[in-house]
Amino acid sequence: MERMGYGEQPYIVFKHGDIAREHLHIVSLRVDSTGRKISDSHEYDRSMSILRDLEQKYGLHPSIKGQELQDREGLRKVDYQKGDVKQQISSTVRSCLRHYRCASFGEWRTLLEAFNVSAEERTGTIDGRDYAGMIYGALTDDGYGIGTPFKSSRIGKDVGYEALQRYYERSKTALKEPGALDELRGKIADGMARCSSRAEFCERLHDKDVDAVFRLNAAGRIYGVTFIDHGQGIVANGSLLGRSFSANAFESWFHAEDQNQIMHERQTAISKEPNIGKPSSFNPINTILDLANVQAFEEEQQQMSNRKRKRRIKRL
Repeated sequence: MERMGYGEQPYIVFKHGDIAREHLHIVSLRVDSTGRKISDSHEYDRSMSILRDLEQKYGLHPSIKGQELQDREGLRKVDYQKGDVKQQISSTVRSCLRHYRCASFGEWRTLLEAFNVSAEERTGTIDGRDYAGMIYGALTDDGYGIGTPFKSSRIGKDVGYEALQRYYERSKTALKEPGALDELRGKIADGMARCSSRAEFCERLHDKDVDAVFRLNAAGRIYGVTFIDHGQGIVANGSLLGRSFSANAFESWFHAEDQNQIMHERQTAISKEPNIGKPSSFNPINTILDLANVQAFEEEQQQMSNRKRKRRIKRL
């Protein structure tokens, strides 16, 4: 606190347990006794330098570069059977806000569902007054709701509707930066080039720490796709990545692969049919005899028809 410029400031230290491990928070004031704002210039770099010194001085386990203050252990699937569901959901939602960028509610909801958390927007008008809020709840591993959902206010304003709108805008800005989505596009393109089925494609991306979430209608047609890059902390709909990665593109690709598979199976089945009664090779003599038999049959049919006609004439 002294090195950060807060040595003379009042402060409170409290223990927090919103993630899997307990940790400490320090809360202080940014304005000193004279009314001046304490400098926050290069605050992050200064604080990390101080933390490195403290780790070395007291023999603490150093944090991994690039992952400082990232409570990855907080990102666990919610398990309703373990109890304290609100605390689990609170930890997961806040961890997702810290570690991922989502440019829309749809992407935010898809991300939370991966951790067994449901999210629902509630907007409308009551007595002429507009309202907007968020509802969170627990999901089973199969994606079914379990327990009673609750308002975001039971967690905090930082996970409410208005806070999320600002979060979406920040994410949009970050994802529009040149090259921000190039690595993810490369992983997806590689999977499309090397895989011949949706299952194989999803498995290959999973090996690269990317989840592909396809949404299908009742007819089995793909109408939406979202990619979750856990390594980069990016959640992006296919349409955000480009037309080549849209739901329609994947529907056409997988449909074409299915048709090719069906044709291959049909050709394989036909090739395995026994050739009973079929000549093994072309024989001109057999062909001539077949034609002669056909001609004789037609002549016989014509003669029978003529006899019947003569009988009818005699009777008349």
